[in-house]
Amino acid sequence: MHALSIHSRASDKCHTHDTHHTGSETSAPSDAGQLKDIGCKWVVNGHSERRHVIGEDDQFIGKKSAYALSQGLGVIACIGELLEERVAGKTFDVCFQQWKAYAGKLLNNSLLFLLPFMLCQAGIAYEPVWAIGTGKVATPQQAQAVHAAVHDWLSKNVSAEVASKTRIIYGGSVNGGNCAELAKQEDIDRFLVGGESLKGPEFATIINSVTSKKVAA
Repeated sequence: MHALSIHSRASDKCHTHDTHHTGSETSAPSDAGQLKDIGCKWVVNGHSERRHVIGEDDQFIGKKSAYALSQGLGVIACIGELLEERVAGKTFDVCFQQWKAYAGKLLNNSLLFLLPFMLCQAGIAYEPVWAIGTGKVATPQQAQAVHAAVHDWLSKNVSAEVASKTRIIYGGSVNGGNCAELAKQEDIDRFLVGGESLKGPEFATIINSVTSKKVAA
């Protein structure tokens, strides 16, 4: 029997002490200690709004992630391309540039030993920006290709063991109608769900699609 664990997480709310952002989006509680006090275990860093609306770059997002890990929080590291980048054939270039910023900041902060912890305890979320909240969704084959490439990179650059344990999550207009086909893909391990998590029956269908895959494995 597989138990479903539900944990609190904060979306892009863990900042380093030397950041000085202002405004409603970043004035929410952001200190790691505050997040841990209210029961948060993970933070989601690098979400598209933070990159393309707030203007956070790869290096800043990597810095936040290194800080969160150093404070004992798990990190779900978001990567994903814009529509024009996919059309231009730059999907893999963009995603790996974003991912390497996470890994690079851990290395620069002498925290590379935390990378396996981050990967095994939380994971990487592939969210094509053009599919977030738009009703569009990457085809199972499109999503699988990126997930497989990330697993391959981890196997070659970290270790095969870490690659096998890393959960690579797909996010981007996942719903009860498309989750089953997405979940069938070998390298799609979980889903990062937005609006559909507020719809009980839809969310249950999404959860069951992943649970069925775990049981079958």
